[in-house]
Amino acid sequence: MPATVKNAPKRATAQSMAKKQREISISEFFTKNRHLLGFDSPAKALLTTIKEAVDNSLDACEEAGILPDILIEIIPVEVKKNGNGDKTLTLEPEDEKPKKKGAVAPGKEEQYRVVVQDNGPGIVREQIPKIFGKLLYGSKFHSLKQSRGQQGIGISAAGMYGQLTTGKPVVIYSRTQDQDIGHRFELMLDMKKNEPVIKKDEEVNWEPVHGTRVEIELTGSYKRGQHSVDTYLEQTAVANPHIRLTYRNPRGDEMIYSRAAAELPIQAKEIKPHPYGVELGILMRMLKDTKQRNISGFLRKEFCKVGPKACATVVETAGFTPKKSTRHMEQVDVKNLMDAINSTKIPNPPTDCLAPIGEELVLAGLKQRFEADFYTSVSRPPSVYRGNPFQIEVGLAYGGDIPADKLAQVLRFANRVPLLYQASACAVHKSVLSNNWRSYGMQQSRGALPTGPLIIFVHMSSVWVPFTSESKEAVAHYPEIIKEIKLALQEAGRHLQRYIRRRVREKDALKKQSYIQKYIPHIGIALQEILALEESEKEEIIATLTDTLERSRKL
Repeated sequence: MPATVKNAPKRATAQSMAKKQREISISEFFTKNRHLLGFDSPAKALLTTIKEAVDNSLDACEEAGILPDILIEIIPVEVKKNGNGDKTLTLEPEDEKPKKKGAVAPGKEEQYRVVVQDNGPGIVREQIPKIFGKLLYGSKFHSLKQSRGQQGIGISAAGMYGQLTTGKPVVIYSRTQDQDIGHRFELMLDMKKNEPVIKKDEEVNWEPVHGTRVEIELTGSYKRGQHSVDTYLEQTAVANPHIRLTYRNPRGDEMIYSRAAAELPIQAKEIKPHPYGVELGILMRMLKDTKQRNISGFLRKEFCKVGPKACATVVETAGFTPKKSTRHMEQVDVKNLMDAINSTKIPNPPTDCLAPIGEELVLAGLKQRFEADFYTSVSRPPSVYRGNPFQIEVGLAYGGDIPADKLAQVLRFANRVPLLYQASACAVHKSVLSNNWRSYGMQQSRGALPTGPLIIFVHMSSVWVPFTSESKEAVAHYPEIIKEIKLALQEAGRHLQRYIRRRVREKDALKKQSYIQKYIPHIGIALQEILALEESEKEEIIATLTDTLERSRKL
């Protein structure tokens, strides 16, 4: 019999521990781990909230074929103390203008009402509560085509953060084109059930013919710099030259980013998954869920780019007959099917699921934002990682007003969305660092970015961008992605090299010509003395020599 210790604490039993076990909802998890979604600091939370709302607005406008016109406002909320010392919130009236310059100390943690309004198609009334009040709810997660949003978390997580920090509901106005009146909702998130709680649902006379307006009150910190809302919106305008942004910051300043292009991006088309991008567990689930009765129909209908020849090869390699039932597939059969797929040459997936910016519009975005002497852009042919198509675009701006004594600035984008944080963890940044910029005429220290008046623009478009975390701030280090970025950078670098070399040659030629021009009068005097020329003849010789020098400079 085991010895007992006097006054020992009561130990838990399997039964008592079992009583403590309970299900954890996704909203409860992210409430405690909100840093995973990009809400780990007040400044970053403000940026993430605006980013998620703007991304949704742009996706909705483009899908509906509407040139986006977006309004972003950050309105300070005054926090006062009552007589008991408790804090009370006084919200600035809707019709009152934003505070004047200097009203908010930069970088100080404050409370703001974030407003994002678009001219998109609006949202059907029944869908509004779930879109804004339920995590992991959306239309893009199961769709294989390029879009900014992917997981169905962003905007509802922003509302959850606002609710956590201020206790205020999310306010949504929306009106579809076929409605004579708009709808206004006030929503809270039930964090235990991950379900929306509707505080208000009313019809309102909202002026826009169609669109959506989101208002989230939150604790944040507004400041300027590399990771600010201002920088995010500037870069959004560069990567999306077809949009018009109106931005009012907490100081009351208004900035308008006009359209640099009057055409919408190419509409991306949804595709089926490619066999190379499917893992064993996913393949087992697809076989269980498919409506196709035999393996041949399954391969041709559930995947893209599996034609009759590839299908026959896979079936034969796996040791099946084309009529083998999908309902009677054991685990060993699925494993044989997976091995057969991987050993069969199947064409790359179609690329009409991508909507790249395009070389001309990359240049247009850079020219609108940066005053430079030289611009170039490169678009790589589409490539594939894990069966997912992607395309890399690179743009460079050099010289002009860009600071020459600082490190080059790298603008990272994924599906037209700026990536401002976690640069060191990103495949884009790694590719730029590892590129040999010295061979293109730039100064570069070992392991550092090049030094000089250079802007480096890198954009990845894909049906599924492999972000390193749910906050979508850095691209994972897939070898296929890094290879394509390097190839695009090298091609753009060669364009830059030719420009720099030409400029050096022109500079040397000007220097030599200046020396010659300096001695032309002396040559005229010497010839006058040797040939006994008149003064007028001397002046004519000097003019002829000067004209010859000018013409040689133009050549």
